[in-house]
Amino acid sequence: MAWNDPGRNDDPWSRGGGQAPPDLDEAFRKFQARLSRLFGGRGGSSGGKTGFNWRSVGIGLVVLVVAYGVWGVYQLDEQERGVIFRFGKVLPEAKLPGINWRPRLVDELVRVNITRVESHNHQAEMLTEDDNIVFVNLTVQYRRSDPIDFVTKVNNPEGSLVDATESALRHVVGGSQMEPVLTEGRVALGQEVEQRIQRYLDIYEAGIEVVTVNIDDSAPPDPVQAAFDDVQKAKEDRDRAVNDADAYTASVVPTARGEAAKAVQEAEAYRDQVIAEATGEAQRFLKLLAEYKLAPEVTRDRLYIDAWESVLQNVSKVVVDVGDDNIMVLPLDKGSGIDEIRNVVTGAAASDAGQRR
Repeated sequence: MAWNDPGRNDDPWSRGGGQAPPDLDEAFRKFQARLSRLFGGRGGSSGGKTGFNWRSVGIGLVVLVVAYGVWGVYQLDEQERGVIFRFGKVLPEAKLPGINWRPRLVDELVRVNITRVESHNHQAEMLTEDDNIVFVNLTVQYRRSDPIDFVTKVNNPEGSLVDATESALRHVVGGSQMEPVLTEGRVALGQEVEQRIQRYLDIYEAGIEVVTVNIDDSAPPDPVQAAFDDVQKAKEDRDRAVNDADAYTASVVPTARGEAAKAVQEAEAYRDQVIAEATGEAQRFLKLLAEYKLAPEVTRDRLYIDAWESVLQNVSKVVVDVGDDNIMVLPLDKGSGIDEIRNVVTGAAASDAGQRR
């Protein structure tokens, strides 16, 4: 049996007491009337027609304006600055941190972090002034100092930084000897490269400030590393020999100077001693001369006796000639030897004096 057969009784709208199917147009008109009443309009007329409500249109526009205003609110933190493009033209001043507003679809916002320090690692092999090849590995630390210049003046600021680093490094290393580049001159090399990079970036107006340049490594290329190590070892041996010689000089020269000063002081002391003894002898002679002038004979005999006494005190045995054949040998180690000699000498002196008179 077909579905539209008059004898078929399975129509879904006829079930439940034979109700008629719903009218979709009527349902839509009812919904429209309720929506109109919600916005303050009047319900539908008996003919099912509704009037145009300008108040609803105004409220809708207000809602759109408020939503557009809220949509344009944005916030910049303390590390950021905002660069605004209005119809493609940049505004002269960057937006400061805080809550700001821009008209959407009119202004375009570019956020720039001006406090974060970023790093760029650069490696290169190049010739030095003395025609040696060196490998240099350095790190450039930088930050964005001018947000407007960073966004507008250069198409690729980081790429300009890379090019400036390459140019500055080759210029500085190419004007330096190999030894300072590899040893103690690395700090000065980094400072000179930093100044030259900053000068290039200022010319480009890239809006980048170089914070520091660190020379992480500088070495000869691998194929000549062994030869370079031999040269460095020879230089170290030379420096060690020079240091040993300097140390020996530092130890010997003060000793020699001390000995020379000691010799000079001893000579000066001997000189003073001789002068003092000579002065004393001269004064003694002058005193004896004065006594001799008063009593020449007595003084002469006394000097003769004193001379013999000083001589005989240093010998252990004395032979005295007292006549033609009479020789006396006196042992001076006895207690009476000196007195006997004194008597003999005194007698001999007196005899000589009598003969002279």
